[in-house]
Amino acid sequence: MGTLEWVAASIPAVMWVGLLLAPWRPWSTRERIEPDPHAGSADLSEITVLIPARNEADVIGLTLSGLQSQGSGLQVIVVDDQSSDATAQIASTFANTRVVSGQPLPEGWAGKLWALEQGKAHVRTPMTLLLDADIQLQPGLLAALLAHKRRDNRQFVSLMADLRRTSFWDRLLLPAFVYYFKLLYPFSISNSDSRLIAAAAGGCILVDTEALQRAGAFASLRNALIDDCTLARQVKNAGYRTWLGLSRGVVSLRPYGTVGSIHDMVARSAFTQLGYSTAILLVVTVLFALAYGLPFVVLGWPEAWRLGVIALVAMMASYLPMLRYYGMTFAWALLLPVGAVLYLGMTWSSAIRYWRGVRSRWKDRTYST
Repeated sequence: MGTLEWVAASIPAVMWVGLLLAPWRPWSTRERIEPDPHAGSADLSEITVLIPARNEADVIGLTLSGLQSQGSGLQVIVVDDQSSDATAQIASTFANTRVVSGQPLPEGWAGKLWALEQGKAHVRTPMTLLLDADIQLQPGLLAALLAHKRRDNRQFVSLMADLRRTSFWDRLLLPAFVYYFKLLYPFSISNSDSRLIAAAAGGCILVDTEALQRAGAFASLRNALIDDCTLARQVKNAGYRTWLGLSRGVVSLRPYGTVGSIHDMVARSAFTQLGYSTAILLVVTVLFALAYGLPFVVLGWPEAWRLGVIALVAMMASYLPMLRYYGMTFAWALLLPVGAVLYLGMTWSSAIRYWRGVRSRWKDRTYST
């Protein structure tokens, strides 16, 4: 076996073992906040919850019920973003909840950011909780989040939601979605003072209202499709400290269930994540081929098959902490390469949409290139 073949056989093993040994541990689930069962009735009078809602009648009641169990003094503003269903009517039945009727979407704005911009004008408290309309907080979560924010002296803290897993496709793809997000935005680096990486999960963000204002939110990022990470970047650049973690107490109510629905969620921003760069897309494709495809090829090489085994074992080992965190069996690690192929295909689909003139499509709105 020649030197070139040995080098090729070593590439995936070096990639996966290197990932496991990386000091920032992108595969780890150590950055987390869980609900405090002993929180009781916490004083949350310093927080206003800002919820953009467009046609969310099926979930908004559960979201608002979850907020009422968090503590006392919490104020809630629901911005009804031109809904055609009963979103506003349902929201108006909850105590301490103000419904703001959203104005038509101006040119150059993303819908969610325009709704948040309108709601921000009504916030009078030192802190703002940005919460998606399909996110339910478990009792004690907001108290734990607030305590962490104060203890760690952060001005911006966010939590990635626990995505519903009700089908085979959910279990195959949704934990992997979080896994890949952590590889792309290592939490430990994002949570450090380094400005190399700034990341957030837009479903649940607790931020100082002053930090929002100084960062120019939301007008300064009005056309951003990956609004959470863009906001984290703006806040970090303004000199504030950010933090991002996982939580099982932030529950997504959004049902997926099929490959098609997960595809729509991923494809709306995947190519945006790559900066609309065809060159980067090609690089990512090659990296996926080396990381997920080449180990199986190497297994068939008589003199180097052990390197293929090392690569596959390290690959699956890197995924096990995520599976353990979400209470899934280790057997799902065997299907990680299948999920990788599907995610790569969704990224190419996102790119094809862009080349056809569509930046994104979401909530019955199309954002053109």
